Amino acid sequence: MNICVFLSAADLADRYTRPAREFAELIGKGGHTLVWGGSESGLMKVVADGVQESGGRLVGVSVDFLADKARTDADAMVIARDLAERKALLLEKADAVVIMVGGTGTLDEATEILELKKHGKHDKPIVLLNTAGFYDGLRQQFQRMEDEGFLPLPLTDLVYFAKDGASALAHLEEAVARR
Repeated sequence: MNICVFLSAADLADRYTRPAREFAELIGKGGHTLVWGGSESGLMKVVADGVQESGGRLVGVSVDFLADKARTDADAMVIARDLAERKALLLEKADAVVIMVGGTGTLDEATEILELKKHGKHDKPIVLLNTAGFYDGLRQQFQRMEDEGFLPLPLTDLVYFAKDGASALAHLEEAVARR
């Protein structure tokens, strides 16, 4: 399975890097491919290292203005013209999507992928990996959107909130098998 992971390129505390590394090892040991932003820095590097060292493949999609930060030993690397093309390519290459901790870029990626799914432009499973409760506030906001009629489909059909990497991967494997 090709798993697109949206996440931060920042250097982060152990409470985020340790679970990210554990999830990456599950991806690699499962024989899956990481499809990610291609960066050789921060949490993106942690996850790419973990996948690669555990036997998984790496497919990166960087962007022109960040190409100098792209990982040089990925199995494949594409350089997109801009962020919009990058997001489209990441989704195109993926069977499933995981959203890990991140800043505004990750949030932008997450909301676009969710919006596309809401409108039926893809049916790929999406998991928000809620490491250390990072997405508790977003989950509450999504629940309010559902409760007040802003979502045309049940929240559970749109996104799955996982407490850890093992439950995230199990959900993805089941969802992809059903597609």
